[in-house]
Amino acid sequence: MTQSVYSALKLPNGNVLPNRIAKAAMEENMAAEGHLPGDAIFKLYDAWANGGSGLLITGNVMVDHRAMTGPGGIALEKDTPLEPFKQWALSAKGNGTKQNTPHVWMQINHPGRQVYAAMGGQVLSPSNIPLEMGKHSTLFGQPTAMTENEINELIERFATTASKAVEAGFDGIQVHAAHGYLLSQFLSPLTNQRSDQWGGSLENRARLLYQIIQAIQKVVPKDTAIAVKLNSADFQRGGFDSADALAVVKQLEALNIDLVELSGGSYESPAMQGITQDGRTLEREAYFLTFAKEIAQHANIPIMTTGGINRLEVAKNVIDAGVDMIGMGRALAFSPTLPKQWKTEPKAQARLPIVNWKNKTMGSIATMAITKRQLQRIGKGKQPKLNSSPLFSLIADQVRLKKLTKRYRARYAAGF
Repeated sequence: MTQSVYSALKLPNGNVLPNRIAKAAMEENMAAEGHLPGDAIFKLYDAWANGGSGLLITGNVMVDHRAMTGPGGIALEKDTPLEPFKQWALSAKGNGTKQNTPHVWMQINHPGRQVYAAMGGQVLSPSNIPLEMGKHSTLFGQPTAMTENEINELIERFATTASKAVEAGFDGIQVHAAHGYLLSQFLSPLTNQRSDQWGGSLENRARLLYQIIQAIQKVVPKDTAIAVKLNSADFQRGGFDSADALAVVKQLEALNIDLVELSGGSYESPAMQGITQDGRTLEREAYFLTFAKEIAQHANIPIMTTGGINRLEVAKNVIDAGVDMIGMGRALAFSPTLPKQWKTEPKAQARLPIVNWKNKTMGSIATMAITKRQLQRIGKGKQPKLNSSPLFSLIADQVRLKKLTKRYRARYAAGF
């Protein structure tokens, strides 16, 4: 059965992934000056290049530097220099020195309303509905509803970023339409309360995603892999649900995309960390497998699921359920070579810290801080630290983010 996890997967565009394991996107927040990839990113992806995954999906790259998910994020725009991105793609493929190198896809994204207020950037959304996170709501800016011109500009930005990524040497593109970011906000009836062609029915709410896919297809070579990351559900009452997800997947299938990765949640309901707002209980491992299995039964394009996969036995269960790809995030921050290790040590798994704080929001932020700390260590050529303190990691991350935010605001005020 192990062979099914390590068997090749042929995508609709003809590309063949060497196995069924993907390093899913994690936001590194490790950009060099100017929102560019630098040495830390190169070292991190070189480590993953030799880790045994068949596919590496980058952390989200912004299509607009004025709207970032974090002050240390990477942006790729029309006038961005390409050399650092060429080096990034090369590093992720082992600099041409390793056999069985993975395919490398760039995840591209716009945060929409999930922009920290301290950064002072643009905060856009389909409607002017702010994040509701209790006493933590003030951490985020007040969004403004997008105009028709801003929507059209956004479509062009996604296409431009995709085109430049391919020019830099990336094998594919993943459009981020999950986790409460802008395209996910358009898909959800909770955040999209427009009455024009971009709101109302699911067809209208998904229109922006479909038009972005079509715009990208016009500007990249036909053998470029195009994928979408989609919520299986928002896990908020009245939000985007699994029936909506299936309908969107069927339409993406008609648009001839190559893969849909199913995840779930948002900043308000971080189901991607196993926490839901609507009271639903997720699987202890492979959080979204039930949803992915159901959708895979009705879809004729490859389906991938991410969230809570850390053991070979669970990875096998995903494949046995009829899901085509296994996405792994946090596990590969703590054990970058775990997929390779499984071949000789089938019982191996990453030691993932569990933050059981009473304040679920702060616990979620601390979990992300610990994970980012490991990425930073690998980017410095060090090994992950398996006993990292949640509180120390959270404080260190906040100090680091404050410095990066100051740098970002200075550049923003200077007009970049």
